[in-house]
Amino acid sequence: MSLPIVVLGAGAAGLMCALQAGRRGHPVVLIEHNDRIGRKILISGGGRCNFTNTSVSAKNYVSGNAHFCKSALSRFESSDFVALVEAHGIGYHEKKLGQLFCDKSAREIVAMLEEECREANVEIRLSCVVKSVSKESDGSFAVETSAGRVPASRVVIATGGLSIPQIGATEIGYRIARHFGLKVTPLTPALDGFTVKDELAFLTELSGISLDVTLSCLNGISFRENILFTHAGLSGPAALQGSLHWKRGESITLDLLPELDVLEWLMQEKRDASRKQLKNLLGEKLTSRFAELFCEHYHPGLGEACQAPDKALKALASRLKKWEIFPSGTVGYNKAEVTKGGVDTDELSSKTMESKKVPGLYFIGEVVDVTGWLGGFNFQWAWASASAAAEAF
Repeated sequence: MSLPIVVLGAGAAGLMCALQAGRRGHPVVLIEHNDRIGRKILISGGGRCNFTNTSVSAKNYVSGNAHFCKSALSRFESSDFVALVEAHGIGYHEKKLGQLFCDKSAREIVAMLEEECREANVEIRLSCVVKSVSKESDGSFAVETSAGRVPASRVVIATGGLSIPQIGATEIGYRIARHFGLKVTPLTPALDGFTVKDELAFLTELSGISLDVTLSCLNGISFRENILFTHAGLSGPAALQGSLHWKRGESITLDLLPELDVLEWLMQEKRDASRKQLKNLLGEKLTSRFAELFCEHYHPGLGEACQAPDKALKALASRLKKWEIFPSGTVGYNKAEVTKGGVDTDELSSKTMESKKVPGLYFIGEVVDVTGWLGGFNFQWAWASASAAAEAF
């Protein structure tokens, strides 16, 4: 009997690769160190799994090679995964910005993938810890695990990143890559909130307040989403998106009133001889608590709109439209949804995900230096990169 294809990691990418390889008639062993499959899928999307996005392109990904993801994404599109979801009778809906979620529970996606693996005769081994992978003289592989050695014709690394270690994230995938001489780009937590410096400590007093803003990064990318103030700093979709494009030492800029010509609005209030306090005017649009602290910190002494000097109104309007913040960092891997960076794409075939240096060794999903925006893009990369590898078997 031919040696099996061994897939390491029963997350989104590993499950998809295993079931597709099994469908093609290959013996497949799927190894997972947790006692259950798909743990990250289960907690995603607030338990409803944002499993893909209706509009996916290479621009939705960050990588050392912006073109690398194009081949896989073009051959397994979001509509392909939706077709699988529909074939299993799973209800879903579009929440916003093309994001597709299960109507009921992420457990349905895991159950679907498990059923597909079962029908494809995939052998799933749980609570099995991978210790090392080596290549034999005949070109096959040996996977050393806590349950003994597993021989393999090919090995697929789908072990994910460092994010959310409390559900089992480890560095094993990067360690295997380095063992075989493959480069790994710098790793950082991404799609997580920002922490702030001492001079912005007043923001922590706003914990729980959410505002609709446009957040811009120094690379020119901006996101119109909600931002949430927390005890640590900034969270919410806008902050999570921004963290993927932010580098330590850089600033981010918030437009607090993206649909409003703020200077014209303030000047009109002055022309109308408004006796309202400026903090109260801002409070009508930005919540009273935020407006009070914002004015107290940046523009103390501002009183009634009708008495404010033009210079003061211009300064206030400028900061409301371009509030520059220098985060001290991000919250970290415990909260980050993904790991930015990974196995260098120069080391892999964009068509098959196979290592250029080590024939038969594949890397898929989050372990690769391809990181998607918030909104189902990382799941779509998992499905697509897994499919690309399986097609090569």
